[in-house]
Amino acid sequence: MIIAEKAIAGQTIASILAGKSVAASSVGSAQAFRFKANGNDCIVFPLRGHISDVEFPKKYSYWVGTDLKKLLHAEIEYAGKETAIIAGLKGIAKECDEVIIATDADREGESIGVEALNYLKEANPKIKFKRAYFSAITKKDIDKAFSSLSEVDYNFADSADSRREIDLIWGAVLTRFISLVSGKLGKDYLSVGRVQTPTLAIIVNREKERLAFKVKPYWEVLAHFKKDSIAFVAGHKNGKFWAKDGAEKIAKLKVRFGIVKSIKSSRRTLSRPTPFNTTDFLRQATTLGFSASQAMEIAEGLYQQGFTSYPRTDNTVYSATLDLKEILSEMAKVPEFSKDANAFLAKGVLNPSRGKKETTDHPPIHPVTAAPKSKLSERQWKIYELIVRRFFATLSEDAVTENMAVDIDVEKEPFVAHGQKIVKAGWKDVYPYSGISEVFLPPLSEGEKVGLEKLDLLSKETQPPSRYSESTLIKLMEDLGIGTKSTRHTIIQKLFARHYIMGSKAIEPNKIAFAVVDALEKNEVAAVKPEMTAELEKEMDQIAAGKKTKAEVVEGSRELLGKILERMLENKDKIGSHLREALREDSIVGKCDKCGGQLRMLMSRNKKRFLGCTNYPKCTNTYPLPQKGKIVPTSNLCGKCGTPVIKVFGQRYRFEMCVNPNCETKAQWKAQKEKAAAAKENKIEGAQTVS
Repeated sequence: MIIAEKAIAGQTIASILAGKSVAASSVGSAQAFRFKANGNDCIVFPLRGHISDVEFPKKYSYWVGTDLKKLLHAEIEYAGKETAIIAGLKGIAKECDEVIIATDADREGESIGVEALNYLKEANPKIKFKRAYFSAITKKDIDKAFSSLSEVDYNFADSADSRREIDLIWGAVLTRFISLVSGKLGKDYLSVGRVQTPTLAIIVNREKERLAFKVKPYWEVLAHFKKDSIAFVAGHKNGKFWAKDGAEKIAKLKVRFGIVKSIKSSRRTLSRPTPFNTTDFLRQATTLGFSASQAMEIAEGLYQQGFTSYPRTDNTVYSATLDLKEILSEMAKVPEFSKDANAFLAKGVLNPSRGKKETTDHPPIHPVTAAPKSKLSERQWKIYELIVRRFFATLSEDAVTENMAVDIDVEKEPFVAHGQKIVKAGWKDVYPYSGISEVFLPPLSEGEKVGLEKLDLLSKETQPPSRYSESTLIKLMEDLGIGTKSTRHTIIQKLFARHYIMGSKAIEPNKIAFAVVDALEKNEVAAVKPEMTAELEKEMDQIAAGKKTKAEVVEGSRELLGKILERMLENKDKIGSHLREALREDSIVGKCDKCGGQLRMLMSRNKKRFLGCTNYPKCTNTYPLPQKGKIVPTSNLCGKCGTPVIKVFGQRYRFEMCVNPNCETKAQWKAQKEKAAAAKENKIEGAQTVS
């Protein structure tokens, strides 16, 4: 029996080992792939990731009335959740001689494999087992892995399980405390976590910097020149003028020419990128419109189908044994890549770029086999193409530009014009995600006069620090040691899912996020500090290295959390008051259009959400609200009726709407919805007709 982590990977592995396509068969209510190989009866049994949940005993299920100090030290259980798969495993174990664990070759994969192995040993204590490690699901990699089987690494599995246990303990204790003292229970509870909350604190603290930033005006002066019908612009060498009168004096100069004082030319090398590790891959994918979690999910699917290598890696150096030409030969089979792939194959010797981090567990992310565009969805193709083109870029030459700086004197005022010409495009030719532009200057020589068309005075303001994007946040989390390559994208996704943050290109925290972070920071609760979670990550690394046991690390984390909990309990009244005030503020949607009071989200006796005025009973103005989804105020007013505009977030939808049900925008929205529904119905009918 071969244990695979998921169904797609299981089917691919079965087909490779069988040498042909293998159809799924049933094992009770579970799915498996049976075949013969080398005269042996084989079965690939896929899991669905973890088949057991880490949880507390049921007696701790009730939030109200459970002593948090007892919960902190409660025993932890591994309870089976995928009952059909567990039953299938136990059933096959009785007729099985040998098991090969072929889950993902990382800590989580090791934990998942050991989890399945424990159920197998329950049913058949004498069963033999080995481990197959691979970084790509191709014939070459699978054959190599199965011909050189290893032992199961229990330290590796314990490292992953320690994270699951620690995150359960910290998440349960901190979340229950914050939710109880704020009175925010039920499905709208306030979530706090070991990694999640320090990440949220980073986002909130950046927003505080933005709010505290004092805008300062400044001015720039630009000179517009023209020679031989070629127009170009030069900026004053001072750059920013903090006093307007000084800039105005220059902008009012009555002169029709400038004199070229000096011309400096230099060449600049734009180094080719290094191979993709997980962080760099996710950062680049987010610039293409994917969330980090979406990009990782697609990359995992491509890996399981055998198209790309394993997407969870810190490595940025291709190993000497990686056959670059074999990969290029595969890429040459794809029409969209054949021209570039063949050009690299014609080169002969290939000299790939190298990053700073070299590990031995997994190679950098790279393509492994040809994936026809027709076999992939549009989103899968975009990620596959990104991985292929990054691979091409690492094999390319550096780009080179010629840069020119021309100093021009205008009535003794120094201006400088910059030009750029591409000398060698290099890797920029095969990697369109990083552009390069040319700025043309006319032929110029020292001492010549250049016609001055006009002088522009530009009024500007200093800008606050920018909000984090998913890309910049993932990189910062890596630098601070928060989370791992496998978990950072999921942490950010949790913050979105729990509606602490919104926005994609620029992440913005809401008032509740501020309140949770402020309540913990002002009471000196270490749960918001990156150093705390980074230290725990190092402890888990020591488990993987065999230097510490899981029990030691989990117990140490309980002691640390115990000190944090004591601090929180001492200040529970202040923390609760702070949170409740923030919740009241967060429920305000905007001004009442009837009396000028505040419209606030309320709940009726029959559990229906609505907006009511804070001046009730003097003002009885109300508006209905959507009963599903998270509602977020926008501070905007409807351009048609003047009532507040809200955002509504659901699992698969998000939209903006004004709260007035009689607004004419509702009729437009309804018409668009009906039109879309009709178009969908016509498409289905058309498909049935064709069928």
